Amino acid sequence: MEQAWIPLFLSLKVAGCATALNVLFGVPAGFGLSRWRSGARDLVDSLLTLPLVMPPTVLGYYLLVLLGRRGMIGRWLDVLGIQLVFTWQGAVIASTIVAFPLVLKSARAAFESVDPQLERAARTLGISEVGIFFRVSLPLAMRGLLAGALLAFARALGEFGATLMIAGNLPGRTQTLSVAIYSAVQAGDDGTANFLVLVTSVTCVVILVVAARLVPQPAPASSR
Repeated sequence: MEQAWIPLFLSLKVAGCATALNVLFGVPAGFGLSRWRSGARDLVDSLLTLPLVMPPTVLGYYLLVLLGRRGMIGRWLDVLGIQLVFTWQGAVIASTIVAFPLVLKSARAAFESVDPQLERAARTLGISEVGIFFRVSLPLAMRGLLAGALLAFARALGEFGATLMIAGNLPGRTQTLSVAIYSAVQAGDDGTANFLVLVTSVTCVVILVVAARLVPQPAPASSR
């Protein structure tokens, strides 16, 4: 059981890094889509949401094509001495891409729920657009953003297909929780598999409960 904790800690590290990257890029993207008025907005939103419906193995293949030593990006990284395939950093990239749509969708919905009259009132007071974002829009959308970040963390924690293809199954190096469960089942180690499944299930349930409490609830209709 001591070895069972290693993939747990690795998964927490990978999911934490992936969630940080998703917040860094997903929140601005969600805000931009919520304020963008263009016929191409739905197309861009669909393209950014594609990892949510695309098979993880297909994403893993794309990552191998891009980040492999002979890939379009990997060949340049190889010159710099950077290797992402079969590393935990590769697992972070896979988890980031797979979970990104959850942050994007949550951020867009959260920013679209902000009352535009409050932003217009801030403009009349002479507050800059950057100030409006950090002092008005972001605080009002914070609950939705936190819910999206928690959902992305849970998704990154359970990522399997793309992670297995880009990072492999190296115990102690790239073997995350989901990959370790697969390996334990294949090896017939039911004790380890049951323990890892229990840990994963409890963690995901706790995250989902907290996320549900953070999602803004619609105001009750006033009685007449």
